[in-house]
Formats: sequence, structure tokens, C-alpha cells
Amino acid sequence: MIRRFRSTPAVWASLLLILLLSACSGTPAPASGTEADSAPPAESSDTTTEAAAFPRTVEAANGSVVVERKPERVAVVHWGCVDSILLFDLPSLGLTLPFTQSDSSLGSDTYKPYIDRVDELAIVGENTTVNLEALLAYKPDLIIAGSAINAEQLEQIEKIATTVVLDENQTDVWTDWPSVVTKFGEILGQEEIARQFIGSYQSRLAEARAQLADTAGSAAFLQVRADTAWLGGTKTLTPYYDKGLGLTPLDDPAAADGSELSLEGLAKLDPDYLFLGYFNYDNPDAASVTDEWEKTEVWKSLQAVKENRVYPLNGILAMGYGPLGHLYGIEAVTDALTR
Repeated sequence: MIRRFRSTPAVWASLLLILLLSACSGTPAPASGTEADSAPPAESSDTTTEAAAFPRTVEAANGSVVVERKPERVAVVHWGCVDSILLFDLPSLGLTLPFTQSDSSLGSDTYKPYIDRVDELAIVGENTTVNLEALLAYKPDLIIAGSAINAEQLEQIEKIATTVVLDENQTDVWTDWPSVVTKFGEILGQEEIARQFIGSYQSRLAEARAQLADTAGSAAFLQVRADTAWLGGTKTLTPYYDKGLGLTPLDDPAAADGSELSLEGLAKLDPDYLFLGYFNYDNPDAASVTDEWEKTEVWKSLQAVKENRVYPLNGILAMGYGPLGHLYGIEAVTDALTR
């Protein structure tokens, strides 16, 4: 099984910590050749300055929302925004997760530096569904929701606490996390943290893209689950293709939107580089559909297999929607292709 022999890149774990410290201190991480170089000196983000920024009015899908004071207990009930909220300096967080807590990546090395600085972490929903009782018990002073993803529960959610509803027609949670992070900075009065992280991320992306400039051949990313595999589409896997690392996508109509994929379908596409995004990456003893694939002659005939260009990834992170997952993916892919 390929994932039993994975190597865990140490570089991205250190980089995450550097970005965390630079964002919190207001000092950009070292960069070259990007807009981060010309960024003006960061303003102080001490408690007094932040407190003075409130009350503030935030324009949202549910109108002009007044946030009366600096939020201390923040619940984010849009499950696609877990990564984004972890960037910010908050003592208490309530989260709705895309999976169960045990199946999530909250315990991963990628999230650890961010989770460790949260004094109180409450799970107020799992498997994308908000648990209204848990949300009420958490007693948030601010809730951040989504106009589309939370549409069916918004009426009940807004009765619990001041709620800012992201307008998902304007802010694309799934493909544009910088807009989400920028909006969160505005809501929380932590604009500088948002700006610094985005600048540092863009700097690292530019460096990694330059490192991979000579990579020739097509690259495919597969979500690998217990019984199915899904080809990741270029529309959502933005860190890796045209606007990201610049890898070459498959020359096939399915490459844009992605689709469920059989072994025979994968053989027809036959990528030069194959990244397997395991959704049970942290539990390699659990079954994956590729376990049986790897025993077949069809698998062994794949170009990527023959050339030893098959790489395991944490699929929840690398093929997710947020900044921490994307940074993990950039580092893991760059590490794999530059060994």
C-alpha cells in the first residue's frame, strides 16, 4: 500500500508556525519577488487598538450587522471555513465540521499550532450540520454563517447571538479563501492578521511555483475514500494548477470539474504524476479503494506507477478549501516533486 511508505514533509510544519508568528506579531514572513516585499509596516494589533475598533458595522447577506464589541466567543457554523477562522487570535471557538470530530484533521500537525493557542474549542456541529443545542450551550457572542450552506437553519441560528451571514454569491468559500480570510479580518477587527497571512502565503506560493517551473507532464489529484475515488477538478484545486503551482492538468473534459473515477477510467487518463489524497491518511490501517487497485495489472501499467511518481497526501487538507490545507498541499507537492 503506497500510503504505508509515505514521508511527512517537515518544511510545511515549520512554515505554518512561521506564518502564525508573523501574523500575530504583525511582521511579515521573509519573502522575495512578491507584493509582500512592498507591504507597509504593520500597525499595532494590541488589545487596546482592537477594542477601540468596536463597535463596527459589517455588510453581510443579512444586512448591516453591528458588532458591538471585540468578539471573544466566536462560533463559525459554515463547515467550509474551519481553516480560515483558525488564523485569527481568538480565545474561544465553536466550530461546525465537515466530518465527525474523530474523522477531522483537527489533531493533525498542520492544525496543531493554531489549535494549541485556543483556550476553549467547542464542536457545535458535525457532518456539515449545525447542532443548535450545542450552539446554544456554547453561548457565543458572535456567529459567522453562510447564506447558502446554512440557509435552512439561519432563522434559528440568528436567534442565538449576533450573526454575520457571509454572502456566498459574493464570497466564494470553495475557491477563494483569501476573500473569506479578508472578510473574517473585517468582522473580527483583525485585518492585519488577514493581510499578513495572505501576503506570506502568496510569497511561498511564488517560490514553490518557481521551484517546479521545469516539471513536465500532466498531474492528477485523486480523493481516495473507502469505496470510491474522485478526480479533483482544476476549478477547485486552485493551489496546484494555473493560478497556483502551475502544474499541467489532464487533457480531458473531466479535468475541469472533476468526477468519480474507476481504475479503468484512471488508466484511460494515465497521468504522468498521480497524487493520492487519502481521506483516512492519519489512519493507514483503514481500507481505501486503492488497496485493491494496487494488486492489479491495470494499476501497474499506469505511467505514474511505472515511473515511481505516485505520491500520498492528506486528502482532507490538500484537497480542501482553506488556507492551512492549501499551504500543506503546496509544501507536500513541492517536496514530492523536488526530492
